[in-house]
Amino acid sequence: MISSLGSLRRHATAGSLAVLALTVALPLQAADTTARDLAASCAACHGTDGNATGRMVVLAGQDRAVLVEKMLGFKTGGKTATVMHQHAKGYSEAEIGLIADYFSTRTRAAQ
Repeated sequence: MISSLGSLRRHATAGSLAVLALTVALPLQAADTTARDLAASCAACHGTDGNATGRMVVLAGQDRAVLVEKMLGFKTGGKTATVMHQHAKGYSEAEIGLIADYFSTRTRAAQ
């Protein structure tokens, strides 16, 4: 009986650790998915993962602070654009930060 109780405690502890690991990992995964999902709407103009072709601005690998500054400029109207001011107004500052995080960590494709 004692060995069974000890075994039960070990399994319970292992189970608790697994639940704790999932509790920590899932919000991190959800944040990544959210950033990727938010950034996906940029692909039509700025290319997959921010690697635009032609004359469009490449977002991949840009400095996070620069991306945030530009987006906030579009959002507040301090920076003019053809359509970006409309897009930026649809994002919260936190979402702009997530988008900037995403693109700043993408690899810039060879041109």
